Amino acid sequence: METLFAYLLIFAAISGALASDPDLLQDVCVADFASGTKLNGYACKDAANISASDFFFDGLAKEGVPNNLMGSVVTAANVQKISGLNTLGVSLSRVDIAPGGLNPPHTHPRATEIAFVLAGVLDVGFITASNVLVSKTIKKGEVFVFPRGLVHFQKNNGDEPAAILGAFNSQLPGTQSIAATLFTATPEVPDNVMTKAFQIGTKEVEKIKSKLAPKKA
Repeated sequence: METLFAYLLIFAAISGALASDPDLLQDVCVADFASGTKLNGYACKDAANISASDFFFDGLAKEGVPNNLMGSVVTAANVQKISGLNTLGVSLSRVDIAPGGLNPPHTHPRATEIAFVLAGVLDVGFITASNVLVSKTIKKGEVFVFPRGLVHFQKNNGDEPAAILGAFNSQLPGTQSIAATLFTATPEVPDNVMTKAFQIGTKEVEKIKSKLAPKKA
């Protein structure tokens, strides 16, 4: 019995370690984007060359302008914006959503998200692996959690702009927007895959692709 209990403790510890980014092995490891070293994360800048600017970002203080098809814009504060986040296993993002706008169904493959409403009222939800929708209307000051890897969304059905601040247990949680991932992939997902999966015709597939395609500058 004691042996079984020990195995369970070891399994729990391993599972916990794999649930988020690896632990750091030094005080800081500021990302060295110029390094050619390839690893799971970024190589560390020489400690003699780090500064306060490596740990600073003011982008979340500014309200985003959601002037796109979805009526939402995401401002990320991850390791690519704050090099000092490298190996720390956390990041943030701000999502600004216009009235009637949508942060479309998407997933974060490397992190759980906890969202804090900065302004407005939002209808939010996630879908479990059993195809069950878990949803709620949340307002300023309230919090909602989106489990790691599950498809989720935020919709502003109100008359006022809304915004949330999302926190992640990963320095780079990754985002896969379901529609954009499937309909704007490069190379393209074959039409016969899309028509079969969505039970629509080729014309409908091409129409959706044209609407979701990135606008050329």
